[in-house]
Amino acid sequence: MPTRIDARFSALKAEGRAALVTFVMAGDPDPETSLAIVKALPGAGADVIEVGMPFTDPMADGPAIQAAGLRALHAGMTLEKTLKLVTEFRAGDNATPMVLMGYYNPIYVYGVDRFLIDAKAAGVDGLIVVDLPPEEDAELCIPARDAGLNFIRLATPTTDDKRLPKVLENTSGFVYYVSLTGITGAALADYAGVSEAVKRIKGHTGLPIAVGFGVKNAGNAAEIARNADGVVVGSALVEALKNSLGPDNKAGASSVEAVTTLVASLAEGVRGARKSSGAEKSGGAFSWLTRLWA
Repeated sequence: MPTRIDARFSALKAEGRAALVTFVMAGDPDPETSLAIVKALPGAGADVIEVGMPFTDPMADGPAIQAAGLRALHAGMTLEKTLKLVTEFRAGDNATPMVLMGYYNPIYVYGVDRFLIDAKAAGVDGLIVVDLPPEEDAELCIPARDAGLNFIRLATPTTDDKRLPKVLENTSGFVYYVSLTGITGAALADYAGVSEAVKRIKGHTGLPIAVGFGVKNAGNAAEIARNADGVVVGSALVEALKNSLGPDNKAGASSVEAVTTLVASLAEGVRGARKSSGAEKSGGAFSWLTRLWA
């Protein structure tokens, strides 16, 4: 049965543009502000929302997202509260796809069966779990698929044509292409190289390809959106929020607006990308992560 993710990418394909996929950390800087930000994202232009599950050892994340996770944990955020955030978001929005992104340990501790039941009930549509390679699909990927959730895989610049079919085997929803070999928030990738990588991956799957890592502004987003089916932005949004915080990392009056203003700018870049290029048609990885997936 199609998920909200499937429906959203299908609709955007018909519209002739890429999706803007936004990442924020659940509970950053506090649960109330975090919920307000998530609720405001669709109105600002987000097509798909990724919500980070705070974890104490986020090995693939750069300093910005690591700090966001720590702020959330210090504010008392848990996996159970993250699911509650999704439930509260769903009370006012039953259309925008929601993806939980993070690491396996909190899910394992929560209990896989219980987690999948609760995630589905909350209104989660998909999962990105960066430290579970395809060889471990029986742990979570296949149970998630059976529960009606998309399990989204990462492909990296070192995922060659021999490895790619294994990575894609049980992937659904979309493929997240990590556009550089590094941690989140690292330098921007080469656009021509990203374009070629997207074309290569499309030779192996009919799933949408969303590209992330290194996208910081509307110009970056537009360049990626000309060839990819989605543009993922995370660290830039987390930094915008951080810069709005007051002493002791307390939310300020402008904290929600700091995120939504950047999202609106990114959305403008994404929406204008193919039109401006004439292409519109009808119709961290850390080194350990690279080794894990490649």
